[in-house]
This record gives sequence, structure tokens and C-alpha cells, in this order.
Amino acid sequence: MSPQDTPGPARPGPPAAVCVGESMAVLLPDRPGPLEAVDTFRLSVGGAESNVAGALAALGVPTAWISRVGDDGFGRRLLAEVAARGVDVSAVAVDPHRPTGLYLKEVGGSTGHHHDLGPGRSRLHYHRRGSAAAALSPALLDDPTAARLLAGARLLHLSGITAALSDDCLALLHALLAGPRPSHPDGPDSPKSPHRLVSFDLNWRPALWRDRDPAVLPPLLDAADVLLLGADEAAAAFGTGDPADLRRRFPSPATVVVKDAARSVTALDRDGSAVTEPALAVEVVEATGAGDAFAAGYLAGALRGLDQRRRLRLGHLSAACALTAHGDQAELPPEAVVAALLDAAPAAWAATRVTATAITSPALGSRASRTTPSGAR
Repeated sequence: MSPQDTPGPARPGPPAAVCVGESMAVLLPDRPGPLEAVDTFRLSVGGAESNVAGALAALGVPTAWISRVGDDGFGRRLLAEVAARGVDVSAVAVDPHRPTGLYLKEVGGSTGHHHDLGPGRSRLHYHRRGSAAAALSPALLDDPTAARLLAGARLLHLSGITAALSDDCLALLHALLAGPRPSHPDGPDSPKSPHRLVSFDLNWRPALWRDRDPAVLPPLLDAADVLLLGADEAAAAFGTGDPADLRRRFPSPATVVVKDAARSVTALDRDGSAVTEPALAVEVVEATGAGDAFAAGYLAGALRGLDQRRRLRLGHLSAACALTAHGDQAELPPEAVVAALLDAAPAAWAATRVTATAITSPALGSRASRTTPSGAR
């Protein structure tokens, strides 16, 4: 089960960030309606950690994704697509015995069929039990390629999805969270710091926890430096989505970031300070991947040493661009546009609107910026 290095775009340097976790092949229906009424599906790939890796790479952060895939067509497709986003996949192991995980998306419509979910609703059907990624374990740390990537990373990104896959996956998370994190007098997220920042996104998936005990999650979340939580998913998992309550529940992370759907995001630091930044007005094309894009934007801002408000804004902007694109990945606008929005006055930020073709904002003067150019660096 040797790691597989699939050629991709030239990478700007050794990975500064490493994302560890499962990704799967995805079958997307060609039209709305229940699965039994759909004739054709389009093959894609998806997964929280590889989505974050791809979005970080698009933001100019050299990034690696570490996982396992099956020795099958879905696994090869997954490796090729993630590598094509500029992500280092050299430490992804190919398992000759276990398959690549798969899920199907069901999209509701107005077909009148008895099992139609209805307009605006969707459901994911997972086929991941016994997958190659479920065999991730602490043995990963003995792999020379993975160990090299982890040792050189300034950011390690994990999620609660991995904890639900298997006991071995849970043990891997414990091992990664227990790893050394050298400190620096300028602070853990200083651009000059050798400190390895560990971020953890809850990514609550109720279906994954039906046969497992979610009580394993709180100690994992509290061991991170940056904890990312959706208010709705935190309410489902822990009984509260209130930012102050969650900050008290998880006292150890340097920062707890609570995302309140399309309204706002609040970052609460351990010293008691809190910053809330409203979300941008967005003409949504596809909701998939917005949370991962936000995580990537926020974490890229942390690696750049941006202040808390600008980190939140970069997260919002990254999420907005994902919401206005088909699929899980989207390019940010040019550097000058990003910089103007990060520095915008509150009123100008609140008046900014993002569509599939343009960003309009008082912070950009009379310009309407296309969202498709080369991306922010």
C-alpha cells in the first residue's frame, strides 16, 4: 500500500498546511427527483478535508492532503482531481483490499413523485463503511512521506468526520492532537512562528454517529488551537449554538469560531475578546462546500498573520465565491479586490454583494469585479 503521487500543477513550495481525512467519489443526479426516477449521474469527488486543502491551495497556501483511497477507478479519479487543484497527494496510500468511499446526492424537485423530497431539499446517501479511509490509523505516523509533511507543516487541519469512521481513525486523531506544537514569543499564529497550528472543524454528521458514541468528540475539539463550529451543528451535538456558551464549554483552544449560517461568524479568543463579522450578501448557485471554503479562508488569514476581523472576512469571501460556483471549489477575485474588501469600512462591507459573475461593493468604487481571475495570494 505505497503512497501514490499523482501529477498536478506546480506547487509553490513545501506544504505549509496538511489536511488529514476521508474523501469520496460523488454521484450527482442529472435532474431533481427521487433516486429511482433518475437515469443519469455525473461523477465528481468530495470530502471536507480535501475541500479545505483545495481552497487553501487556491489561496496560495502550499497544502498537502493525507488519506487513503481504494485501488479502483474512484480512487484514481479522486487523486487526480485533488492533485489538479494544486494539492500535494504524495502521502495518500492506495489500499488494494478496501474500496474508495462513495456517496450519492438526491435533489428534491417538483416531480410529483411520492418520494420526491421537494424543492430546495437534498439528501446524501453514503456508502463508506469499510472504506480505505476508514483504515486510517496511528500507523500513518510511521510512513516517511506523511511524517515529513506533518513535521514541516505550520497548519494541521482535522475534522470530526474522521472520529466517526472507525476506532483506528479515532486513535489517529488522538495521536495527531497529542503531537508537539512548539511555541513562539510572538504568539502561536505569528507568521514568524514555528508553532504548528492545529484546527478542528466539528463537521457534525448525525448519520455517522448512529452506531458510535459522540462523547469522544468534546476532548478532541478542546485539544485544538482553532475550533470551528456551525451554530446549528453545535446545537444538535452539544445542546447549544450560543457562541459564549460554546467558548465556556471548550476553554482550551486559542480561538473558537462559531458560524451562524448565512448571518454572521463570531471568533472568541481565550482572553475573552470576541469579534463578530456579518456574512456577505450572496446570490447562491450551489451551497456545497461553503463551510470548507470559509475554513480555508479563515485559516489562510491566520497563517498570514491577519487580525481577527480580516481572517473572518477572508473566510466569508472564500465561502461566498464557493456559493456562487458549481461544485466544491471556486477561485477568489484578484489580490487588489481581496485587499480592498478586507480593509473596507463596516458599511461598505455590509453593502457588498457577490454573484456568479461579479462582486459589487462601495469599497471597490464604481468597479464590479469578476470573480473568476487567478485567485488571491
